[in-house]
Amino acid sequence: MSGKTRLVSVVGAVTLVVAFAMAGCGPRQEGANPQSKQPALVREPAVAGLFYPKNQQELSRTIDTLLASVRPASVSGELKALICPHAGYPYSGLTAAFGYKVLAGRDVKTVFLLAGSHYAAFQGASVCAADIYRTPLGDVKISGKSKALAKIPPFMLEPRVPMRRPDWSVQSSRSAPPPGEDTPETWEHSGEVEVPFLQKVLKPFEMVSIVFGQTDPAAAAQALASQLDDRSLVVVSTDLSHYKPYNQARQLDSRTVTAILNMTPDAIAGEDACGWMPVRTLLHLAKLKGWKPKLLDYRNSGDTSGNKNQGVVGYTAIAFTVPEQESFNKEERKLLLDLARRTVKEVVTANRLPVVDPKTLPAKFAEPKGCFVTLTENGSLRGCIGNIMPQMPLYQAVIGNAQSAAIRDHRFQPVRPDELDKLQVEVSVLTVPQPLAFSSPDDLLAKLQPHRDGVVLQVNGRGATYLPQVWEQIPDKVMFLNTLSEKAGCAPDAWRGPGTAVGIYHVEAFKESEK
Repeated sequence: MSGKTRLVSVVGAVTLVVAFAMAGCGPRQEGANPQSKQPALVREPAVAGLFYPKNQQELSRTIDTLLASVRPASVSGELKALICPHAGYPYSGLTAAFGYKVLAGRDVKTVFLLAGSHYAAFQGASVCAADIYRTPLGDVKISGKSKALAKIPPFMLEPRVPMRRPDWSVQSSRSAPPPGEDTPETWEHSGEVEVPFLQKVLKPFEMVSIVFGQTDPAAAAQALASQLDDRSLVVVSTDLSHYKPYNQARQLDSRTVTAILNMTPDAIAGEDACGWMPVRTLLHLAKLKGWKPKLLDYRNSGDTSGNKNQGVVGYTAIAFTVPEQESFNKEERKLLLDLARRTVKEVVTANRLPVVDPKTLPAKFAEPKGCFVTLTENGSLRGCIGNIMPQMPLYQAVIGNAQSAAIRDHRFQPVRPDELDKLQVEVSVLTVPQPLAFSSPDDLLAKLQPHRDGVVLQVNGRGATYLPQVWEQIPDKVMFLNTLSEKAGCAPDAWRGPGTAVGIYHVEAFKESEK
C-alpha cells in the first residue's frame, strides 16, 4: 500500500458529517482544579466526532499520519505565527500539517489562537473565559494572559451574544446551554480544529483562545502586541474561498494568498477568507513586529477529495518568522545554485567539472566557507555531501560538494542523466561550529534550538552532523540525538554518556524553487 493510499485509508476512516466539515464553515463544564476551591471552567469540545475523530487513539493516529505525509519547505528564523485551515481533517488536514510540522519541537509557551466567528454576530473580539480548553487528546490550560488581554479594547471576556446555532449542534460532542447563554466560543469550530494539532507538536503549552466578530484589526493588532513575548505564537484559523468552481477558486485563492504574502490587509475581504478579520489582524501585527510570511502549502477540497466537479473550499498554510540576517542576496544565491546545478550536469553527462574564472564571481565567493549541497528528487533525498569546517573558497566547495552529492554519496547510486530534470538543488552555507557547553544530558536537550541549530556530535572519537533542516523530519530532541548518534556509528543513547562533545552551527540555506 502506497503512502498516499495509507493516508487516504486512515483519514477516510474518520467519522464525519461531511457537508459542514468541508465548509470550514455550549455550556462550560466543571472540572477538578486542585489549585482552587472553585471548580475549573472547561471549554468542552464542540466538534469532536464531526470535524475530527472523537476517539483519542484514532485522533492521534490521524494527525501522526498527516504530519508524516508532508515535507514543508525549510523555515529559517524564529517562527512567530501560522495561518492554517480548519475544515474536516480529510479535507484540510494535509494543508494544516504543513504548518504544524514546521512548528514541531519549537519552544512555545503561549499560543494565541485567532478564529473568526461563524455563528455569532457581535462587535469586538471574544476572549475565552474558561480555565481549561479540552479536546480528546487532553486539556490545555488557558493562559492568565487571557484576562489581561480582555481588558484592552476591542477584546472582551466571552460575552453572551445572539446566536444562530449550527445545524449540527444536535450532534455536537457538548451539551447545549440554556437559551440566551450561548457565547462566541460555544459552537465555534474554527479554533477548536487547530488545537489537537497543537497538542501533538508542542510540549505542554498555555493558550489564549479568541473569536473575532466585527472589529478594527489594526487596534486588535496593537492590543495583541502588548501581550506577546519571546515564547508566544499566533495561530490564525481560516479557510479561503467557499464553494466556487475549481478553477475559479484557484484564481480567487491565488489573489488572497498573494495579498497575504504582500502584507496588504485591506485587500482581503469576507468573501476571500472566512477568517478575514483574524488574517487582517495578523498582517497588521506582522508589520508592527517585522515578521515576514512564507507560503508552505495551498490546495482545495477538490484536490484532497478528488471531486473537482462541485464547489470547492480553499486552504493555505503560511508561516511568519523574524527573518535572520542574510549574507547572500538574491542574485548571489542564484549564482551559487546555478554553479551547483552546472556541476551536477557536467559531472553526470561528461564526467568533468565546470571551468570557472573566480574573477567573474563576487569577492565573498573566494572566502573559505563550510557548505553542503543537497539533491532531492520528488521530495526525497537523492544526495547530500558537504564540509563542516571552512577548507577552501566557497565556490570551490560548492563545486566539490555538488560533484560528491551527485556521484559519491554512498547511500545512493550515482545520479543518471535522465534524472537531471527531476532534481532540486539546495545549497547550505555554514557558520563555523562553536562548542556547546552542557552539564548533563538534560542540560544539552534544554540548550538545543530545533529548526535553528546544526549539530556536530562527537562520541569517543566518532562523529556525525545533522543540518538544521533535519529538524523538519526529526523535531523531537531525543530522537534527533539518538539518530545522530547512530549515524556516527554509536548506540542510540551513547550521547548521554561520558566522552560526548557537541558543536553548534547555523546555516543560510537556499534552493532552486525559491530563486
